[in-house]
Amino acid sequence: MPFIPHTQADVRAMLDTIGVDTVSALFDEIPAHLRCKPLTAIPDGLTEMEALRVMQERSSQDAGALCFIGAGAYEHHIPAAVWDIVARGEFMTAYTPYQAEASQGTLQVIYEFQSMMAHITGMDVCNASVYDGASGLAEAVLMAIRAHRKSKSKRILMPRTVSPLYRDAVKSIVEMQGIELVELDYQHQSGAIDPASLAQYEGQDFVALVIPFPNFFGVLEDVDALTRWAEANNIFVIAVVNPMALSILTPPREWGENGADIVVGEGQPFGIPLSSGGPYVGFLCCKQAHVRQMPGRIIGRTVDLEGKEGFTLTLQAREQHIRRAKATSNICTNQGLAMTAATIYLSLMGAEGLERVALASHHNIRQLSQKLEQVKGVEAVFTRPIFHETVIKLTKPVAPVLAAMAQNGVLAGFDLSVDYPELGNALVVCATETKNDADLNRFVTALVQALATVE
Repeated sequence: MPFIPHTQADVRAMLDTIGVDTVSALFDEIPAHLRCKPLTAIPDGLTEMEALRVMQERSSQDAGALCFIGAGAYEHHIPAAVWDIVARGEFMTAYTPYQAEASQGTLQVIYEFQSMMAHITGMDVCNASVYDGASGLAEAVLMAIRAHRKSKSKRILMPRTVSPLYRDAVKSIVEMQGIELVELDYQHQSGAIDPASLAQYEGQDFVALVIPFPNFFGVLEDVDALTRWAEANNIFVIAVVNPMALSILTPPREWGENGADIVVGEGQPFGIPLSSGGPYVGFLCCKQAHVRQMPGRIIGRTVDLEGKEGFTLTLQAREQHIRRAKATSNICTNQGLAMTAATIYLSLMGAEGLERVALASHHNIRQLSQKLEQVKGVEAVFTRPIFHETVIKLTKPVAPVLAAMAQNGVLAGFDLSVDYPELGNALVVCATETKNDADLNRFVTALVQALATVE
């Protein structure tokens, strides 16, 4: 551990005091296969200039590639003004806005983000914010357990059509708290949950049903039927949504008779680049009745003693720095910079702009699907309507096909064969408004070449 500023004698003295032989013994509860291996890809003793060259060479590997991956992180056009504004010092260096009198700008931008996300989802309240969509779903599960006072169980219906990355994150966060995630399978022809399959859970005590919209396959679930079933069985609905899709699709507050109870998702489509995986910004919205069980921060608009409009931290119901030992969430910050980027993006695009982006994205995936139908060795998998993603099945193994296409500068999709082996050689393909007809043709050409060369 070279980053610890102590001599070997210091370390030895500390270990002897607590009765441990080695530093590594302090981490014996972590399984060996989960521990970080030596970083052999970066040589030791590099100068700043040499290290910078290594990183530039690595980053250049992504340059010029056409990305069709999707699977929860989406390439959308970002107006140049967004990050030009976000890069201003007052945004880049903003800290937690505890002192309202010194943080009005930060507080207002958070308030505007909350207001916009509440409007998009149709919900009453939105926080600011959870770390990302995956941790947001985990927080929604914990929130539902606290809020659903009529349920005696800690059981959640978790469909397999929810992103496997999200499901893994939720499991890691909640499984040690006695919460059971009951797996709900999908209909393999439609790619969606069959509402009739829920009959087996009639009369059982569940806290919540998770509904992805669109789901991980890009398929649109029958949200009204699923929500009505949950309402009839006194079960909360947790919606996991792509917020860009909500610009043209029914918001969760209007599902069924009374709408979803909690809505979570990833705000990355709103002005945040792919960035090789983050940082991103999650959002969590809910009905007013559940607001005191919401984690994170809620900013309110008020007036001061002189009657002037102002903004302040109204509620921090579940943060560990507020509740300390009684905290029910480990959230103690907000994704301020990414949230600011999303707010600026939304303010620039407006409702009409978002709708145009969503429609153009959907148009492109339909165009790509039609082109792929003509390719030998490719078939569509699911029958239900989709939104800017679709699943295709190949006659060749997916991994080498993706590798061959990457060599031609096309990042073709997300391999489903590991998480969904029952689908065979299947992958998720995404097309957003950033693609034109030439890009779609390039994808098809690269796929045809890969299928011809891969054994």
